[in-house]
Amino acid sequence: MLDIAFQNNLSPSKGRILISDPFEGDDFFERSVVYLCEHSQEGSFGFVVNNLVELNLSELNQSFPSINISLSTGGPVDTESLFFLHTLGNELNLSTPISSGISIGGDFKQLYEFITPEHIQNHKIRFFLGYSGWSAGQLEEEIKQNAWVVADIKDAEEIMQIHQPDTWKYFMQKLGKKYKMMTDFPMNPNDN
Repeated sequence: MLDIAFQNNLSPSKGRILISDPFEGDDFFERSVVYLCEHSQEGSFGFVVNNLVELNLSELNQSFPSINISLSTGGPVDTESLFFLHTLGNELNLSTPISSGISIGGDFKQLYEFITPEHIQNHKIRFFLGYSGWSAGQLEEEIKQNAWVVADIKDAEEIMQIHQPDTWKYFMQKLGKKYKMMTDFPMNPNDN
């Protein structure tokens, strides 16, 4: 008999991803991939990278130019706020490095200068409405209950490139044969 439960060989840490159990049934996190920006004894936070919404950036804030972007709903916390990841590094003041060349936040006024079709099309900036957060010990408990599997990313492009046809499936298949098989299961096992 094949054991199809998630099996974690990695601990959560910033710069790693969380891949949701395909049968978790959570309305928000079903088949999601979360990029962890922080993980410590105080808690964890990150952004769902595959819950995309098409939007004109100026609809969110009139200071932004009128550029159509793919924006992600980053999580169920603080959904009225706009967050961003980027690969601009020290070019953007006040940004905080995470890993693999990805940074979070920075000077919003300076960000307006970087919002050009070139930066968006070259995947140097990604925007998120809201974030995903866990209190102290909560994420570890969810991992013990097999709600998530922790994985490494190869490089920044895997997070910043938003045109993967199915990001969840892509990362699951990278985990190996057992996980690749799970990607073919229907979202509702009763549909089989």
